[in-house]
Amino acid sequence: MIEVKNLSKNFGEKVVLKDFSFRFEQGKPNLIIGESGTGKSVLLKCMVGLLELDAGEVLYNGQDFLRMNFTEKKLVRREIGMLFQGGALFDSMTVEENVVFPLSFFTDKTEEEKRERANNCLQRVNLENVNKLYPSEISGGMKKRVAIARAISMEPKYLFCDEPNSGLDPKTSILIDELINDLTHELNITTVVITHDMNSVLEIGDNIAFLYKGEKCWEGNKQEILHTENKRLNDFVYATKFLKNFREKLI
Repeated sequence: MIEVKNLSKNFGEKVVLKDFSFRFEQGKPNLIIGESGTGKSVLLKCMVGLLELDAGEVLYNGQDFLRMNFTEKKLVRREIGMLFQGGALFDSMTVEENVVFPLSFFTDKTEEEKRERANNCLQRVNLENVNKLYPSEISGGMKKRVAIARAISMEPKYLFCDEPNSGLDPKTSILIDELINDLTHELNITTVVITHDMNSVLEIGDNIAFLYKGEKCWEGNKQEILHTENKRLNDFVYATKFLKNFREKLI
């Protein structure tokens, strides 16, 4: 479980996050939603220590990450898996080498043990016989699955996903959503997903926080979001003509 308390972040005079508090629950996909530029990715970077906070706390199982020493932070980071927006695979490495990379950096496993773990992770994301291929030789959806395999290779307690469906077609996006959801429940991890994709929200949104101009304006789940009276959230949720028509049928 991760809990963020009264988190604030400014860049000069620009307020990016203001007094944000939220509990990210274990064993559930926790979604941070909102328009582009509203502070979602900054929040993620603050939570993993890539950006310094101006105020607030980030608690991993009750321990304040920001007040830990270097060694303590390193131990927490070993329990974090990251899925970056573009996948962030190394073009010069094969699929297998990409998945092995964090194991080489953080563990003392033998080469055989690392390859075995990489193969297990690739099988878990339904990828086989691609070990020796390079990222340029596989599709966008396959790259995301390789990135997920790499993110879970260290058996993380926490999984952070920054716009996991960015650049994917709708069918592939659904597959990625299902995979993230299945892994979250199967491994009982705390998953944090940054997204503005309403399909993802309605598919896997077990615990949702809505950001508007750096502030949390609403929290709930995928059932509650369709019946909220929060105007700003409704403007976001029903931004497309299809969803506006869907809302009218609900009413």
